[in-house]
Amino acid sequence: MSAATGTRPAQTGTTWRRLLRDRPLIPLVGLLAVLVMLSQLVRPGIVSAEWAGVILQAAVPLAILAGCQTLTMLTGGIDLSVGAVASMAGFVVATFIHGYGLETGLVVALIAAALVGLLNGIGVGVFRVHPLIMTLGMSLVVLGLANAWQILTLQTFTGVADELRSLGSGRSFGVLPNSLVVFLPVAALILLGLRRTGYGRLLYAVGDNPIAARLSGARAWQVLIVLYVISALLAAVAGFLISGLTNTTSVTLADTYVLPSVAAAVIGGTSIMGGRGGYAGTIVGALILTVLSSLLSSLGYPEAVRQVLFGAIIVAVAAAYTRVTAET
Repeated sequence: MSAATGTRPAQTGTTWRRLLRDRPLIPLVGLLAVLVMLSQLVRPGIVSAEWAGVILQAAVPLAILAGCQTLTMLTGGIDLSVGAVASMAGFVVATFIHGYGLETGLVVALIAAALVGLLNGIGVGVFRVHPLIMTLGMSLVVLGLANAWQILTLQTFTGVADELRSLGSGRSFGVLPNSLVVFLPVAALILLGLRRTGYGRLLYAVGDNPIAARLSGARAWQVLIVLYVISALLAAVAGFLISGLTNTTSVTLADTYVLPSVAAAVIGGTSIMGGRGGYAGTIVGALILTVLSSLLSSLGYPEAVRQVLFGAIIVAVAAAYTRVTAET
């Protein structure tokens, strides 16, 4: 009797782990709700429709960049060049709007981003360079080229197009961010692409068992080239929104988004080892980090203290979630 009773807690714990692993949105939504309640306790009355709109507005660019990490991490990779690509995209558009128009700037920025993604994909997929090294190196290359472009055009400050400013920082009905016009189609494409398309299944297969995927006829190098081009294009779109949100452009504007984008994907349940995860959890992870940042700001701590706490909490949450959802 005692032996049977003793096994019940272990079985219950295993059941909970499987539930949290297979249904990551359950603990994530719970954590998000706790952070919202804490925000209300710290500053009574702060939680409102307008506050929710501000949070959503700030979370959208992070969620898009975290989408880049989710897609690459499903294959066991990572993309550390998203910050440089996003910054470059916003800066390039700003340098083109006065002489050639917004449309030309957007096209040039997207082409430049696609080239960066193509080089990343070739490096990772063809030459087998580790994704961390390849994308980190490309981020430095992009930064250098962006600085060279800045010197060539003799521009130390460039304005943001009114359209991007309205898209990135405007809100409809005083609540809904205009950036949702971009984010909702992007999110739908990623979610449906991962669940309903052959390419999405290939991403999981390459990350879960690359040898088996190759033996089944999948050409991993082609999958990876397309993947990193998609990641770079998403990063460029995020860069447009960030420049509009902040009303500034800089060759390092989005650098601070890189590590939070990785953290949002990990917290959202995507395994950095590949083969497991999804974008729905990543979206909630981006919201969690945005609410957490708002909460720390509400506490009135100095910037340095907020950065330390933010980083420590991210590590703690990611470690706890990884331990709870680990395979048993």
